[in-house]
Amino acid sequence: MKKIGALSFVLHSHLPYARLAGRWPHGEEWLHEAAAETYIPLLNALYRLRDEGVPIRLTLTLTPILLEQLADEVVQRNFREYMQARIEAITADIARFKAGEEKIYIELAQHYLDLHQDYLHAFDEIYGGNLVTAFRHLQELGLIEIATCAATHGYLPLLSRDESIQLQLRTAIQSYQRHFGRKPYSIWLPECAYRPAMLQADGQERKGLEAFLSEHDLRLFFAETQMVEQGKLIDLREADNEESSATFLSRVMGVIKRLIKKSKNSTFESYNVDHSNVAVLARNRKVSLQVWSADWGYPGDFAYREFHKKDGASGMRYWRVTGAGTDLGDKKPYQLEAATRTLQEHAEHFYQLVVKEASAHFQISKCEGIIAANFDTELFGHWWYEGVDWLEAVLRRFANSEEVQLSLASDYIDRCPPQKALQLPRGSWGAGGDYSVWDNEKTQWMWLVIHDAEERMEMLVKEHPSAFGVTRQILDLAARELLLLQSSDWPFLITTGQADRYAVRRFLEHVERFNQVIGQLSKEQPEMNFLAEIWERDKIFPEIDYKWYSA
Repeated sequence: MKKIGALSFVLHSHLPYARLAGRWPHGEEWLHEAAAETYIPLLNALYRLRDEGVPIRLTLTLTPILLEQLADEVVQRNFREYMQARIEAITADIARFKAGEEKIYIELAQHYLDLHQDYLHAFDEIYGGNLVTAFRHLQELGLIEIATCAATHGYLPLLSRDESIQLQLRTAIQSYQRHFGRKPYSIWLPECAYRPAMLQADGQERKGLEAFLSEHDLRLFFAETQMVEQGKLIDLREADNEESSATFLSRVMGVIKRLIKKSKNSTFESYNVDHSNVAVLARNRKVSLQVWSADWGYPGDFAYREFHKKDGASGMRYWRVTGAGTDLGDKKPYQLEAATRTLQEHAEHFYQLVVKEASAHFQISKCEGIIAANFDTELFGHWWYEGVDWLEAVLRRFANSEEVQLSLASDYIDRCPPQKALQLPRGSWGAGGDYSVWDNEKTQWMWLVIHDAEERMEMLVKEHPSAFGVTRQILDLAARELLLLQSSDWPFLITTGQADRYAVRRFLEHVERFNQVIGQLSKEQPEMNFLAEIWERDKIFPEIDYKWYSA
């Protein structure tokens, strides 16, 4: 039976560089929490589906900076210590609850204890202590496709030099090849932030981001809904061909009708970006908001576990959402069975929603449409405790669907190549759809510092076009610190206030290291112990080459 549409889950996995950069409440524990609450549960679900022969397809971004950390032996060792500490804390909870005869909490704590022991066993015995190789295995089986991202999640449109964009992308691709033994097909632009070709106030011409992606043979990226809906349409079938008067009239009438109706470009299809060979796929707003929305999304259901209330001793969560606006002190105990029933209902509801949307598009277009459901991976399991189980239930449901097929994003592009091109506007998936979450009065000082570092790096590359020995080592270290200080995480955390003091400190630390490293170039005898210390402190991207910082 011919399918009426395709569903592509696109999960974006990213955490800031936190290796050896503090623990609770901010720092390396971000990695440990995500591994314990999202990455291992997700792997367990995908491996379970694999073992049962369930045909699954999932597109998953693993950012280069996350890959480097998950594959790091220090992070892996610290994760084991973190899990042991949680197991001990939960064990203490069980003893405390037994003393107070709190049966419902005893059962839930025992559930948590079993899970943590299972996760630690899976980490060591099934995945060999390296989650990256576990994901690689699934990609080699064709069950998932792993997309890349900019090296340190740098906000590409706000970088002042094209050389910085090249450094971010080249480093990302090299890291991807080292970890997965192949080149990436697609990329998640950090924060879905896009910049078209532009002419700066100083008269400098800047290429659109798609030009950089094309140079690196990246065929596909993902955009927020409004960016595609508001793009300027170009019909590839009509471009560069002489038109008959009838064809020309038809095209003009089509444009007029669009202007009258003020219609938007459909997000049920892919588009080439401008005149490049790079495709863009937009998030489907309605389907994604059913999961994402804070107002009506699934995670806010009263039966689900409450994220914001923690046990004062162990930090574990033993309560449910309970009701709209319920104070934390009035939260009721979490009930696993009720939550499980609810997530199954939500999985079926999601299936019916996707089929309805795909059917509506098919009735109009008579073509198979794509529904891209794009989310942060950490939403599942970490923020939304039941999320991974819900995702597994959804994958099972669609595996047997006669109407909508699960599809890797790249498979859909190969099967249904873009027939149109868009000139995309600038934008992101931040609040307001613009750059303001990262570029505002709280963060503008950071961009002045970043742009100054970019300019200094440009001068150094020109002064040392073919460095070797210690000079090459210094310049490579400088390039790495430049990448780290460019991370979009630091301005994001400052704007949101989630960890603003921590973000300022981390940003300034990388700026200081950048300055200290390049300061070694002026010394007759560079401090080799200092350089070795910096290398070990920020031990990522071992193949980095400062000459990648070039136009």
